[in-house]
Amino acid sequence: MRKVVLKVSDYSLDGIIGEENTEFFDFCRDLPDDPAQEAWVRSFLEGAAVHIMGRVTFQGMAQYFPTADGHPYAKVMNAADKVVFSSTLTATDWANATIFSGGLTEGIDRLRTEGTGEIVAHGGISFAQSLVRLDLVDEYRLSVFPYLVGRGRSLFTDGAKPRDLEHVSSAAFDNGIVGHVYRRRR
Repeated sequence: MRKVVLKVSDYSLDGIIGEENTEFFDFCRDLPDDPAQEAWVRSFLEGAAVHIMGRVTFQGMAQYFPTADGHPYAKVMNAADKVVFSSTLTATDWANATIFSGGLTEGIDRLRTEGTGEIVAHGGISFAQSLVRLDLVDEYRLSVFPYLVGRGRSLFTDGAKPRDLEHVSSAAFDNGIVGHVYRRRR
């Protein structure tokens, strides 16, 4: 059975997810690129069997990646199989993308049994929080930035259940980002 890996890219040391039009989001964009960190992310993205996301993240990626020739992940994301969970989208022209309009749990259960390889979930905050709240995440892959936000939206909301996690790996990069991978103990 496939596992669901939640990828959170802009995560502060105090557990806040970067949102557009915030100082933290701007900090994340202004941090110098690190080739080792880009390779770490790209290798992970390439290993996914399917990428899933909510409508907002999907629309942003679908608008950006097809013409982002210089972006380090554009080629991977454009070629990858993708599923967007949305009750409002009816069509998409991003290559290899499918719309699932049913419930999130139903869709994840279906994807888990179809084929092999990892299911990589890309947040948007609301989508990521829903995956956590519904207990659908098997592994967390967090890129933690050297920044304290103080307040904002957290990945783990009041509805999240306590979970025992196993540390899988960490990688520190020269730009200050630390990649952490944690797996659920089931």
